Amino acid sequence: MGHPALHRRSEPVADPTAADITALARDMQDTLDDNGAAAIAAPQVGDARRVVVYRLSPRFISDPRAIVSEDWIVMVNPVLTAKSDDTVMAWERCLSIPGLHGKVPRCPGIDVSYETLDGASVEHEAIGPVAAMLQHECDHLDGILYPMRMTDLSLFEFDASPGHLAEDVDKGVDVWPVLEGLVAAWREVR
Repeated sequence: MGHPALHRRSEPVADPTAADITALARDMQDTLDDNGAAAIAAPQVGDARRVVVYRLSPRFISDPRAIVSEDWIVMVNPVLTAKSDDTVMAWERCLSIPGLHGKVPRCPGIDVSYETLDGASVEHEAIGPVAAMLQHECDHLDGILYPMRMTDLSLFEFDASPGHLAEDVDKGVDVWPVLEGLVAAWREVR
């Protein structure tokens, strides 16, 4: 969490089709595969360029509105625009802050634009948990970690004892399946 690479603003990518950007994206995909995670930003692998890689696998997202896929999505120079000033609270974890999770206010709907590895421009809308995930990853590009966004630090918890998270799961609050799995594992050892 204290590494300097995570606290500086990333630089725009001049050429999204460059071989080193493709290699970076591949390295980020390998890192996600090794960690079993859904998304990562370049600063998390020590690279200060504006690249995010993610996938919407069914094991990560249960939102029925989302189009799930095992395909990787590589966003070069992503730009997110909030659709409103509204926020909703969402539980988050981060590869850069292992063993912890927290509840963070996020905009429920965003417009997303980015370049692909072949230089195409993409624009789409993201809502709900996907919007929260993309905001989380793009925050990394600006040197922001999710605890810096939290408004209630009593909702910053260890994965080994997910008290408030478990309460939300019991209430039927929509959380990522991986977080539901944390709660289930915690209950098995109790």
